[in-house]
Amino acid sequence: MAAVLIPALAPQQSHELRLPAEADGASALQEVTYALGAQKLQGTLLLDAGDWLLLIPELRSLRRQLQQQNLALIRVRGQRPETLVAASALGLETEATSAAEAATASPDTRTTPDPGLTIHRGTLRSGDHLQSEGTVLLLGDVNPGARISAAGHVLVWGRLRGVAHAGMQGDRSARIVALHLRPLQLRIADAVARGPADPPADGQAEAAHLVDGEIRIDPAPPSWPLTE
Repeated sequence: MAAVLIPALAPQQSHELRLPAEADGASALQEVTYALGAQKLQGTLLLDAGDWLLLIPELRSLRRQLQQQNLALIRVRGQRPETLVAASALGLETEATSAAEAATASPDTRTTPDPGLTIHRGTLRSGDHLQSEGTVLLLGDVNPGARISAAGHVLVWGRLRGVAHAGMQGDRSARIVALHLRPLQLRIADAVARGPADPPADGQAEAAHLVDGEIRIDPAPPSWPLTE
């Protein structure tokens, strides 16, 4: 199978590029190049990545290739959370397909969902407070004036600009992780700190954790569970 390009039906709509279910040894960039061929399209494009694993370097290369052909990649649809996280980190819109609600890996690599994990979809706005007795994963932003707190980790798949409290019952190993970590205030167990003023590095998720009793921010580890 090969990648398929579906031209937009109207000028205000986006073109759609669907990667094949089977790679047949070709890279995503090769599939995109083949699908575009000599077509002279321009405008915006949605990439349906399916079950492909595309991290930041691959998505950057794809975006550059599309830009050379006057196409702007604005949205990525896919099944793999890693692909969607990478796309969101690059400022692209994301859309999880229905298969992403379940384990999308092959049976020998699937993991059992953490029973203590609370998943919330949607942005927290000023005055909102999301609280969990375990670890909380927010698929959205935490706006200024909003709060998110958990007895375990606080994970934000988006921009954290409000107040976050991890380890609220005293767990000093808890962490706060976000794609854009610029909160008004951070709390881990009984430690409190203000968020950094400088913008984060492009495409770099960050994690706040305790080091010698003080909150420190470092690049987020690439895997779960969160370990040193």
